[in-house]
Amino acid sequence: MVGSFAVHSQDNFYDINTIRDIRIRFSEQNWKHILDSIFLNEGDKGRLVGDISIDGTSFRNIGVRYKGYSSWNIDEIKNPFNIEMDYSIKNQNYLGFTKIKLSNVIHDPSFVREVLAYEIARKYMPASEANYANLYINDSLIGLYTNVESVDSKFTEKHFTFANNSFFKGEPETLEYPFGQNANLAYTHGADSSGYLPYYKIESDYGWNDLFNFIYVLNEEIDSVETVLNTDQALWMHAFNYVLLNLDSYIGYSQNYYLYKDGNGRFNPVIWDLNMSFGSFRDSDGSNHFLGLTIPEMKVLDPLQHLTFSISPRPLMTNLFKNERYRKIYLAHMRTIVKENLLDNSYYLRGEELQNLVDSYVRNDPNKFYSYDDFRNNLTTVVGGTGSMILYPGIKNLMEARIAYLDSFPGFKGEPSISGINHLPDHPLHGQDTWITANVDGSTGVFLAYRYKSKGIFLKTVMYDDGNHHDGSAGDKIFGAGISASGNIIQYYLYAENDTAAVFSPERAETEYYSVQPMIRPGDLVINEIQAINTMQGNENNTGWIELLNTTDEDLNLKDYNLSDDIDNPAKWQFPDTIIKAKSYLIIRTGSYSQQHLLSNFILPASGAEIVLSDLDHVIIDSVNYGQQVSGKSVGRYPNGYGSFTFMLPSLSMYNYTGSTPESGFTLYPNPAQKTINVEIRNVNQPVSIRIYNTIGKIVRTEQYIFNPELIPVMIQAIDISALGKGLYIMQVFCNDTILKKKFVIN
Repeated sequence: MVGSFAVHSQDNFYDINTIRDIRIRFSEQNWKHILDSIFLNEGDKGRLVGDISIDGTSFRNIGVRYKGYSSWNIDEIKNPFNIEMDYSIKNQNYLGFTKIKLSNVIHDPSFVREVLAYEIARKYMPASEANYANLYINDSLIGLYTNVESVDSKFTEKHFTFANNSFFKGEPETLEYPFGQNANLAYTHGADSSGYLPYYKIESDYGWNDLFNFIYVLNEEIDSVETVLNTDQALWMHAFNYVLLNLDSYIGYSQNYYLYKDGNGRFNPVIWDLNMSFGSFRDSDGSNHFLGLTIPEMKVLDPLQHLTFSISPRPLMTNLFKNERYRKIYLAHMRTIVKENLLDNSYYLRGEELQNLVDSYVRNDPNKFYSYDDFRNNLTTVVGGTGSMILYPGIKNLMEARIAYLDSFPGFKGEPSISGINHLPDHPLHGQDTWITANVDGSTGVFLAYRYKSKGIFLKTVMYDDGNHHDGSAGDKIFGAGISASGNIIQYYLYAENDTAAVFSPERAETEYYSVQPMIRPGDLVINEIQAINTMQGNENNTGWIELLNTTDEDLNLKDYNLSDDIDNPAKWQFPDTIIKAKSYLIIRTGSYSQQHLLSNFILPASGAEIVLSDLDHVIIDSVNYGQQVSGKSVGRYPNGYGSFTFMLPSLSMYNYTGSTPESGFTLYPNPAQKTINVEIRNVNQPVSIRIYNTIGKIVRTEQYIFNPELIPVMIQAIDISALGKGLYIMQVFCNDTILKKKFVIN
C-alpha cells in the first residue's frame, strides 16, 4: 500500500513489545554525505526527501535529517534521525504520527536507559512514549534505534487538552559550557523578551512575551510563581533527574526540556532526551562538579546542592528549593520514585525484560557502538574505559549506591503517615457539603487539595483535628475538611508534613488523586436518540438501541444508575461499572435474541414507550415518551444534546442530524416513490385532510386523519400509492387552517 493517510488509533506506534521495522530509500547513493552537509550547514532547517516503509506500509516523499549534537558524528553510519512523514504530502502519517525520532543509543551500552527512564517518568508526569525500531537505508541494515515520541502539538493536545498555546524548548542556538547560561530561565538577558531569543527555541506561533513574563516572575516575584508555573510538575522533574542521575538536563547544561503553557496560564516543564540517564552523562552537574563527575561522585550527588552553589543561575531549582514546603515536596517525590522503582528492584527486572526483548537485534546490529558483551554486562556493572570509550556505570551498581545515599539524606525519611481516607456523603448533591477525613499520624500540618474539573488547578485548604470538622474527637489523629460539591467531579489528594519531611496520599499526586462524583444533574446526561426498529440490522422486531450523551467536560461513571421503560419502576435495569467519556456517547443495545445486546430483555416497541433514566436515588435525570416509529428512522434531540425530539436519519454515536420534520410545512419520503409514500407533519392540532392531484388537476386520492399530539408532536402517515401510475403528482395537505402543497414523483 502506498500513501496511506488514515489514523489507526487501535494500534500504538510505541507499543514496547513491537520492534518497528523502518526502511528508508533515497534515490541519492551519497545520501549520507548529503545528510551530513544539511546538518552541518542548515541544522534542523533542511531535509533530504525519500520514501519510507514502516512495518510494511509504504509512504512517498518524506523528509529526513539527522538530529542531536552529542549523538551525531560526521564519520558515523549509525547517526540519529528525525523523520517528517508530512514533509511533502499534507497530513501523511503512520498510526496518527507525523514525526518519527530515532535515537542511535550512542551513550548507552545497555540499550535500556532511554526506554526504561521514560517508562518511569510517565508514572509521575507527562513524558514521551518510547520503544525500539530496526532501521534500514537502501536495504542495508543500519542498526537498532530507540523510537521516541516527539513532544509536539499532538503530545500537548493529549496531555494538556489545548495544542496551540505558548510552547518552547530549552535549546540554545549555541550550547555554551561549562560556564554558559544556556536555557537556564535566569533573568539575566535584559528587560525585553528579545534578549532571550538565542537561548530558547519557540515551538508555537507566538509566546515570547509569555516566556519573558514567566522568567521575570520566577526570578523577581517568586511568591507568585504558582500563577505562572505548575510547580508540582517542576518538582517531579527535578526529583526524577536527581534520583535517576539524568544530568544532561536542566541540571547540567540547562537544556533538554520543554515548557508548555496550559489552559490555566501556567508553564509546564516536560522532560526530554533521556538517552544519557542513569549516570551516562557526567560532564557537569551545574554546581560543585561543573567540570565533570566521577562515577563515585554521581552515587552521592547532593539533590539540594544548588541551594549553595551554581556555576550559572538555576532559578527553576534554587528559587523553588529555598521555599521550605517546596523542598519537602521535592524530597517526598524523590522518595516515591525510589520506593516505587528502585527499592523493589523493579527497574532492574524491567531492564532485564527490555534486554531480552532486543537481544537478537543488538547481536545483529552491524554498527552498534559497543560489543555484545558490553550490552549484556552494563545493566549490572561498569563497562568501557578503554580506547575512546568512557566508563559507563552499571545501572544496578549505580542505583543501589544511590538508594543507600538517599536513605540517609536529611528530609528524605521521617514523614507522617496517612491512612483511612474517606468522604461523606458517597454521592453528594450539587452544593451539598462534602467532608473528607483521614487518619494522620506524626504531622504538624495536614492539607486537602481539591479541584472541580480535570486539568484544573488544585485549591488548598487546612484539615483539622478539632472535633468540629466531621473528624471525630479533638486530638484523635483523625483530620477533616469540608468543601461544597460543585461541578461534575471532585478530585482531591492529601498532604501532610512535619518538621522533618512530607508525604502525599496518593503518593503520585498531583498526577494521581482520589475522586468523588456528585449526583448527575438533568442536562448533564441525556437520552439523545432512540431507534426502536433497527432495519439496518435486518431484524425489525427484536433489535433497537438507546443513545446516551454526556454533555459535560468530565467522564461520568454510571454505576448503579438506572434505565427503565416503566416510570413506576425506574430501577428496572441498573448500569454496571460503566464510564461514559466527556462529550461522548454510550450506545445501549436492546433486544431479546443476541448476547451482543446489553439489555437482552429490554425491547423498544415500534408502537412507542416511555424511557426513563434515573440516578442512584431513583430521581429522574431524563425521560422521553416516544410514539409510533417509522422503519429506517430514529427519534432524537435536535439540536444535539438539548433540543426537542424529532424524527431523523439514525446517527449512531454521532452528532444528530437535522430533524426530517420541519417546524412548519410537511415533508415527503421517499421521493421519488413507488408503492408507498410517507407524510410527516409537525405540530398538528386538528384533523388533517390530504388530496393527491395528477398533472391535469384531477383528484386521484383523498385521506383524512385525526391526530392527537403527544411528547413528540409529529404526524407520520404512510399512504398507499400502488394504484397510481408513474408520473408527477401534487400532494395538498389541509391542517392548522393552512393549505400546503408539495410535488412528488412515482417511478
